[in-house]
Parts: sequence; structure tokens; C-alpha cells
Amino acid sequence: MDINLELYRVFYYVATTLSFSEASRQLYISQSAVSQSIKVLEKKLNQTLFTRSTKHVLLTPEGETLLRHVEPAIRMLAEGEALLTQQSSLRGQLRIGASDTICRYFLVDYLKRFHEEYPDVHIKVINRTSIGCVELLESGQVDCIVSNYPNSRLDIHANFQIVKEFQDVFVANSKYFPLNDQELSFEQLLGLPILMLTQRSTTSEYLHQYLSSFGLRLHPEVELSSNDLLIDLAGIGLGIAFVPNYMLKGQKNLFCLKLREQMPPRQLILAKQGLLPTSPAAEAFMKYFVTEQK
Repeated sequence: MDINLELYRVFYYVATTLSFSEASRQLYISQSAVSQSIKVLEKKLNQTLFTRSTKHVLLTPEGETLLRHVEPAIRMLAEGEALLTQQSSLRGQLRIGASDTICRYFLVDYLKRFHEEYPDVHIKVINRTSIGCVELLESGQVDCIVSNYPNSRLDIHANFQIVKEFQDVFVANSKYFPLNDQELSFEQLLGLPILMLTQRSTTSEYLHQYLSSFGLRLHPEVELSSNDLLIDLAGIGLGIAFVPNYMLKGQKNLFCLKLREQMPPRQLILAKQGLLPTSPAAEAFMKYFVTEQK
């Protein structure tokens, strides 16, 4: 049935106020326009929606039935309008701390979406290691961080949520390390040239501590501050790179070594400062991750 939505809007205001004059005041239209709209709606529905007297306006049973369906629809429209108004008026700055790797392979899509929805918010990204990002958060230099977890600098009472789980892998170029079909023990692996991040990183801490639990000591061939460079060096045969698996999309000349012991997964977390108020821009950004976890 083709009925103008505005007729239902007028009906809603009359039904909730039980007053034609009050409905006209809230809608900023004349009382005669309100009365005419209700008459048109009743004619189209072929139902009497109100009983009218000189003193009272009451809903009929049919009117009460219609109100139960119209009310949530009007409320949803109002919430949608409010959300759009909030989005278009959001100002300020969003300050995020994250490593180069996390920015490039995880955060970029979220930042693109946020920039499109909130073009008036200035986005500031500060690159540090995941350990360094916690220091930025604690000093109030950023609103939130995306960090590797576990993270030795992150307080156990910190306010954070897991946003992604990933697996660390050892990768190599089969041209220089023809190990595709072999399953290696950690002892065998440590006999190979290992390329990994510097010691002031959660990734380095994690690998050293994990191997130490087996009584093994790691002496890497190369330690760098860039995962992308580790992959480049593995690609030209300098060694076996230890990197997160989410970096490998599109890498055709590298393969993941098979290990007898499966390393436990790690996580990416979104953390905010629990003692300081969160800016509206940061709250809007963090809602992306709450929505995706549901």
C-alpha cells in the first residue's frame, strides 16, 4: 500500500500526545494540517484510528495496534538521523600508536573507513614498536594503540580488547633453502640463519622466551627493526625470517617451514588509557572493533 511516511509520522505524534494541537506544535505544522493528515491516513487504511470529542482524543483498538508498529520505526529513524548528525559534526583529533607492520597490514583499512566517515577529524599515527606504543599510551601521547600481545610493558589491569589472532611463522625461499617437504625440530631450526626483529620488540621477547622454555638459546643471524625488510632478505636467500602470517598475502617466492612443535598463536589488541577520558573521535574509532567482534 502506497502511504506517505509523513502520514505515519503525524499519526505517531498525535498517538503519543493524544492531542492534535500538541502534535502540530511539535511538528511545526498547523493543527488543520494535522487533522487532514489523520483523515487521509484513516481513509487509506479504511480504519478509524482515533475517537474524538471536545475534551479528549483516544486511540481506537486499531490505532493502538498501528502505534505498536509505527513507534519502533519512528524511533529507528530518529536514531539514524542522530547518528548521521553526530558523524557529520565530529571534529577533533584521533591519535593512534602502532608499529609499521600493524599499520600497513592491519590498520590501513580501518583508517581509510574512519577518514571517509569522519573527514573533519585529523588522524595522527605514531609509529613505535609494540613496547614503545605502550609507553606512548601511558604518557598520554596517544588515545589508543594497536599492539602485539603478550606485551611485557602492558599492565595486567590495562583496558584492552583482542581484535585479531595471528600465527608467527618462519619463512624462506626454497631456491636457497629447499626444506618444503621437511618437518623441522627447533634444534634443527636453530642451526639455520634466523632473521628476526631486534630485542626491543614483543616479537623478539616472545620467540626468545618460547625457545627458552625448551632449554634452547637463539642466536639470530640478523636483527632488524622492520618486518618488511626481513621478508625482503629472506626472499634473496639471506636466511629464515620470523614474521606474522598476515604479512604473507601475495608473497609467491616464500614458503612457511613446517615445525614439529606448533607455536601458540598471538593476538593484536586495541588498548586505551583507563585513567584518562577518551576523546569522541577515539570512541568512534574503537566502536569499529566492538561491532566486528559481535
